[in-house]
Amino acid sequence: QVQLVESGGGSVQAGGSLRLSCVRRGHMGSGICMGWFRQVPGKEREGIAAMWTGGGGDQSYYIDSVKDRFTISHDSVKNTLYLQLNRLKSEDTAMYYCAADPRPCWVQQVFSSSEYPYWGQGAQVTVSS
Repeated sequence: QVQLVESGGGSVQAGGSLRLSCVRRGHMGSGICMGWFRQVPGKEREGIAAMWTGGGGDQSYYIDSVKDRFTISHDSVKNTLYLQLNRLKSEDTAMYYCAADPRPCWVQQVFSSSEYPYWGQGAQVTVSS
């Protein structure tokens, strides 16, 4: 049984920073594709960042609106995925979810929520202007 448990959400002023964590429990292999998504009420879940956890160089993916502000990373010892959110804007306010798929990132559409079978419970990020 695979579980993803998120933490680190909160409220911050525009321009501030937060770090989200996602602990993975249960075996999925040494290399998997993990992603971060966000969702606001009434809108579809949006993929924002993803990475391959198996090493072999930096294989991370970002959408344009968060590139250069957000950083995805993974600690293999702790089985934890992170998302560092910097220079936050009010439009970043959303529920943030981590997701995992045992397949490599490069064989799937990494920003499509339907590609990922495992999901965390979500962490709310609220940015006030």
